[in-house]
Amino acid sequence: METRFKKRSQIIDIGITAVAAVLSVGIMLYGVIHFGLAKAWPELVLNLFYIACLVMMAMYFFKRLDSQRFNYWTSLCVGITILLRDILFKPSMDSYPMHLICLTLSVILLLMFTYFYARKDWKSYTKSNLWMLFIIDMIIAGLYTYVVCISPREEDTNYLLTEIWIRPTIIYGMVACFISGKETQEEESL
Repeated sequence: METRFKKRSQIIDIGITAVAAVLSVGIMLYGVIHFGLAKAWPELVLNLFYIACLVMMAMYFFKRLDSQRFNYWTSLCVGITILLRDILFKPSMDSYPMHLICLTLSVILLLMFTYFYARKDWKSYTKSNLWMLFIIDMIIAGLYTYVVCISPREEDTNYLLTEIWIRPTIIYGMVACFISGKETQEEESL
């Protein structure tokens, strides 16, 4: 099979993302089975969107999906997970200021994704703009991790920590695919 990326660094970026995300999604699916659908159905819904992103990354990597469709659909899937996990069904937090910071960052991240896939000239989106998506999601995940770590530990704490870090991993892969695809297109046009 022919792959979209030829440089070793590009392949390593996508490979690390794929392995980390597949392991994380697998752990979360095990958590859904362990805790039952009645308690863990939101994680199952989120995992469906994460799995869709992973499948699209694989399709993009093996040239089964073009750049425009890849960027649109992965942005849409990640945007839906932001809306579901961070805005509509947000985790409960004891600290109101921390809750407000996470909610504000989530809304900013969702607006950035909306702006990203709503642009007509999506190829003009710069690397720094794309990495800002990843950085903001890392900050959100870090804040959630801090809140979970200072809270009393429960049986599902480890699964919650795993679920928190899936989306930044997928956003990293999405940004790496987009930047690598953009660099590959620029090299081919020269």
